[in-house]
Amino acid sequence: MRIVYFTHSLRSCWNHGNAHFLRGVLRELQTLGHDVCALEPDTGWSLDNLLADAGEAGLEAFRTAYPDLRPQTYAADADPLALIDGADLVIVHEWNEPAVVAAIGALRKHGGGFRLLFHDTHHRAVSAPQEMRAFDLSGYDGVLAFGETLSEVYRGWGWQDRVWTWHEAADTRLFHPPAIERPRDGIVWIGNWGDGERTAELAEFLFDPARAAGLPLDVYGVRYPGEARAMLASYGARYHGWTPNARAPELFARALATVHVPRRYYATILPGIPTIRVFEALACGIPLVSAPWDDSEGLFRPGQDFMVARNGGEVVDHLRRLRDDPVLRSEVVNSGLETVRARHTCAHRAAELLAIAGQMGLPIRNAA
Repeated sequence: MRIVYFTHSLRSCWNHGNAHFLRGVLRELQTLGHDVCALEPDTGWSLDNLLADAGEAGLEAFRTAYPDLRPQTYAADADPLALIDGADLVIVHEWNEPAVVAAIGALRKHGGGFRLLFHDTHHRAVSAPQEMRAFDLSGYDGVLAFGETLSEVYRGWGWQDRVWTWHEAADTRLFHPPAIERPRDGIVWIGNWGDGERTAELAEFLFDPARAAGLPLDVYGVRYPGEARAMLASYGARYHGWTPNARAPELFARALATVHVPRRYYATILPGIPTIRVFEALACGIPLVSAPWDDSEGLFRPGQDFMVARNGGEVVDHLRRLRDDPVLRSEVVNSGLETVRARHTCAHRAAELLAIAGQMGLPIRNAA
C-alpha cells in the first residue's frame, strides 16, 4: 500500500512533538513493506526555529537515527495531485495550512481514488475551536484523534463513526533502556515552556520538589522567555535549551527520575491524553512521577507504571523514595516497560492504522 503523510515537519522536532511519533510509526510501516512518503513544506515555523537555534547541525540527530526516512519537501504552489502520486491512503496533519488541507480534500471529493484522513494531535479543538472549524474537511473520509476525549469533540461536530482514536506511542527502536546501566543522578525534564499555561504547576510539581529533595534538576526545551529562565535560575535548575528528540534517550539514561506535568488542557477538559514524553520516558526505563492526571482511558497502571502525586509534597516524598530505594526504582521501571512494550509502541500504532485503513475498504497486505 502507498501511504502519503502531509506533516508540518518530519525533520524538525522543535516544539513539534508529533514529529517524534510520526518518525517511529512511518518507520514501522516501511518495515512492514509499505511504500511510505512523508511530505512537508519547504519552509515552516518548526524547521525555521531549529535552524535558527542550531543550524544544519541540528538535523544530524534525526538523519542518524532515521536514515531510511527521507521526507520530500514541496513549495506553496505545488500541485497536490502530483504530490499524492498514486497514493492509496493520504493523511494530513492539522498543523498544515488550511489551503493545503482544503486542496487535498477537494481532490478526494471530486473523484480521488485514495482514502483521506485528517490527523489531530493538539488541544486546539477545545482551546481554539474556531481555528479547527475553519478547516474544510468536507472531502475527508475520517479523522484520527490522539485521545478519546478529542474524538468525542469530533463526534459532536458530526463525524460519528468516522473518527478513530489513535494514540501516540513510543518508538521503541530508539527509546529503550541503556544497554549498560551507569550511575544516575538528579532529575531531568524535557519539555517546552509554551505560553505560560502551566507555570504554577511546574513550580509546584517540579521546581520546588527537586530543590526540596536536594536533587539537581536539568531542563531541556524551547520557548523559555527571559522570566522563565530567571525562574529556573532562582530554583538552581540548569537550563540547556533545545535538544534533538533523538538524543532524549541519552538524557533519560543519566537521570534518576523524570516528572510528568501535563498542560492544563490535558489535565482538565481533555483528560486521558498523556504527552508523548510519558510513553518515551517509560520506554527508556526511567522512573516517572506524575502530577495529577486522569488516565480516563486506562492506558497505564497509575501507581505501578509511574508514581502519582496529588501535590508537591507527595512529589518530594516520591523522589526521595526513588533516590533511596533501588528495589522500588526497579519495580516502577519494569512495570512501565511492560505496559509500553505490550500496548504502546509505534509498531502497535502502525497495526492500528492498517486496521483503520481496512475498515475504509483498502486491501491491506504487509509485504514484510
